[in-house]
Amino acid sequence: MPSDHLVEIRQVSFSYRDRPILNQINLNVPRGKVVAIMGGSGSGKTTLLKLIGGQLKPSMGDVVVNGQIVNHLHNSDLFQLRRSMGMLFQFGALFTDLSVFDNVAFQMREHTKLSEDIIHDLVLMKLNAVGLRGAQALMPYELSGGMARRVALARAIALDPMLMMYDEPFTGLDPISMGVIGNLIRRLNDALGLTSILVTHDIEESLKIVDYVYFISNGRVEAQGTPQDIRASSQPFVHQFVHAEEDGPVPFHYPAPDLASDLGLDHGGRQ
Repeated sequence: MPSDHLVEIRQVSFSYRDRPILNQINLNVPRGKVVAIMGGSGSGKTTLLKLIGGQLKPSMGDVVVNGQIVNHLHNSDLFQLRRSMGMLFQFGALFTDLSVFDNVAFQMREHTKLSEDIIHDLVLMKLNAVGLRGAQALMPYELSGGMARRVALARAIALDPMLMMYDEPFTGLDPISMGVIGNLIRRLNDALGLTSILVTHDIEESLKIVDYVYFISNGRVEAQGTPQDIRASSQPFVHQFVHAEEDGPVPFHYPAPDLASDLGLDHGGRQ
């Protein structure tokens, strides 16, 4: 019987050379839900996505996707599993020399034996789902930032993945485009029966659409809960992050000696 969780991170540690990033971290992503992973820059959020996709292997622990231990898979099995994953990169990462239509068709042509007639219809359906069927002939340089992100989303769902991963999907977008992308993430997740992991710094937009949130700091899950739990949290790290406070558990000043001492002053202000 399949687990209720599509993704399970079990006691995972990971380091880049001698720099620890994740320290025996545990988290679960239930099937059919949208889960956000938040935290400061360098906290390991994108590293987690790479571990789930098998681009990286943990130094300790296991990454489980749909019952398969990703870090134990041979290349052929890993490639097969990746076909059931979709990824929306931070700035879309469209192929600049391909049209909107051909960007979305790319994976269908590479990984299936579908006829061009069927691919044509499927591409139009995917583009219609993100509101850009009329933009199929445009080139990436003709798109706004929000439109490019939507085309990238249509490409990411081209093979009907069971898992969608979003790496900072709101970065660089105006408020209207941000709202459009957020609503699309939620609607597509529910309409297509997906499970979604959202790595983001954007508190307000994310809490409108996700079911559950994990906060990562110092390589560990420092807090977790529903959007309501997160908004009401009095935990210092979460409060500082949610309210964008300058100083707190994440300090404004990098550790340094006393300023007067650094300037060579005594307590009377004399050098």
